Amino acid sequence: MDLPREFTIRESSHRIHNPFTGEQLAALGQALHLTPGTRVLDLASGSGEMLCTWAHAHRIVGTGVDISTEFTARARARAAGLGVTDQVAFVHGDASGHVADEPVDLAACIGATWIGDGVAGTIDLLRRSLRPGGLLLIGEPYWRQEPPDRQTVEACHAGTKEDFRLLPELIERFGELGYDLVEMVLADQNSWDRYRAAQWLNIRRWLDRNPDDELAPELRADLSRDPARYARYEREYLGWGVFALMER
Repeated sequence: MDLPREFTIRESSHRIHNPFTGEQLAALGQALHLTPGTRVLDLASGSGEMLCTWAHAHRIVGTGVDISTEFTARARARAAGLGVTDQVAFVHGDASGHVADEPVDLAACIGATWIGDGVAGTIDLLRRSLRPGGLLLIGEPYWRQEPPDRQTVEACHAGTKEDFRLLPELIERFGELGYDLVEMVLADQNSWDRYRAAQWLNIRRWLDRNPDDELAPELRADLSRDPARYARYEREYLGWGVFALMER
């Protein structure tokens, strides 16, 4: 049970595996008015940057669950580096079936709603770990503008246009599911650039070190194609944000 190797190669230098900067992640923590002792569950926690930095800045406590052995190891190292190993723990496992042993104050899935087969299923999964009146955090893509054709849709990693919604429609969807949107922090084109461009440098450096690896032809083709495709499509049409929800 692990992530495909090409994913960890692409994001080998990333602490945040989404188009979010450290400043945006910090702004989110401040906006939520986190208090010491807040109990957090982070499903698909990646390299643990949210839990570790919030533990350091706000003294939260919590658990992260992720399918990647490499990212889980990085998360544990990050916790040690920030001196918060007594506050946060990271579990290698399948987040799609994980429910906390005891209710938490904040349950999050940032950029991985595939673990619940979409927004509705992921919200339902997180709700099972949440105390009454707690906060849910969902990180999710949305259309910045209506995609004009199927080529644009596919270049933005969607199967159909209906896989994502325009931002007002996504917010309305939260309401249809019985939740109030109480805070949000959105990625911008700069944070998208930092996320995606770092992948290209990671790939190029890996290719230079591993020219004969079985993945080299695939990643070489990706590096030749992806920057222009990103600039033409993804950068213009795809948004992303973290949304804080409370059940009505």
